[in-house]
Amino acid sequence: MTSPGSVDPELVDLSDARLFEHGEPHHVWQALRSYRPVRWQPVGGGSGFWAVTGYADAERVLTDHAGFTSTRGVFLNMLGREEPASNLQFSASDPPRHGKLRRPVQREMTVRAVRRHAESLQADVLRLLSPALDGGPVDFASITSALPMAVLGPLFGIPAADWPRLARLVGMSVAEDDAAYRLPEGVEATLRRAHRELFGYLLNLVLAHRRRPRGDLVDVLASMTVEGRSLSAGAVVANCYSLLLGASAAIPHVPNAALLELSRSGGYAEWARQPDLLDSGIEEALRWAAPARHFLRCATQDARMGDVAIAAGDAVVVWIGSANRDERVFADPHRFDVRRTPNRHLSFGDGHHYCIGAPIARLALRTFFTELFRRFSSFEPAGDVEYVRSTWLAGIRRLPLVATAR
Repeated sequence: MTSPGSVDPELVDLSDARLFEHGEPHHVWQALRSYRPVRWQPVGGGSGFWAVTGYADAERVLTDHAGFTSTRGVFLNMLGREEPASNLQFSASDPPRHGKLRRPVQREMTVRAVRRHAESLQADVLRLLSPALDGGPVDFASITSALPMAVLGPLFGIPAADWPRLARLVGMSVAEDDAAYRLPEGVEATLRRAHRELFGYLLNLVLAHRRRPRGDLVDVLASMTVEGRSLSAGAVVANCYSLLLGASAAIPHVPNAALLELSRSGGYAEWARQPDLLDSGIEEALRWAAPARHFLRCATQDARMGDVAIAAGDAVVVWIGSANRDERVFADPHRFDVRRTPNRHLSFGDGHHYCIGAPIARLALRTFFTELFRRFSSFEPAGDVEYVRSTWLAGIRRLPLVATAR
């Protein structure tokens, strides 16, 4: 890792996706935590946001929903815009309305509810892993990219034939500045097309479910009433979209980040032969990957954070990849330690907005790593790694590895 002393924090532009095109800039995070853990980041056009890089401050912002609201958008690409899903989407609402939107969905997304799809998920994982069995180089990122829809597709009643198209549209929505997704017309055009096509697909899905309910997650959303009113089709679509975005981050990019590190360090075999460390290792992989790079909030009132005065209405962005490597919380934070405990990482957020899909993501990761350890004894790097260029998604676009089958 580059020395933090070589970084001038005043020159860092956290709004520029190019900062992240070679992976997580941990030398930048370390410099900011040491120099100015709450720092104003100007953005073109006269706007900006407070960048929060330390764990304690990040935890405060994420848990204090009265002081830092989610109703004005939760991603940096919403800075300076109206949030169209405000108070319609559980991720863009605050308590008490947040709980009313969230609770019925949360009941449907428990591990018990999802286990009815466990057998098909295992079969999908085995099918996805099969190209790595022949011993030749394989792009592991292409394998894991199909995981989110393999998990959510059955819950939403989405036909498997549509999964690749939806995966691409979600990619355009979360990594609009990446060359693999960006349209020639630019970032804004990419977002517009992704949202238009994805929302159109989801709206048709919702309307089809209303004509013929199937007893799945879409039906739960479509039948919900909040404060005496049924959710509109638009609100149902907004919440389906939020679930897809969350799954697209955690489920594929956590194993990618873990395998990259373990293939470089040689730690894969040690973890694979200790099944009792499966769960603690997955938590470490979540901390390590921090796939959702940031969460945006807006201050509802004047506040102080350390020696910094934050004004009501100011945008505040919590940088999860930095908080998860804070030396004051995690001993030896740049070491992948499958025995790490406690491990209160913030990869799923915290407080009322703790990721609603966390149980499903953990189940998917457990299934994936279980099958991985059963079938492969080692992984070796096999070429250059390419990262997703995005301010939000800390992902790997290309991960060439050679696997040794057991």
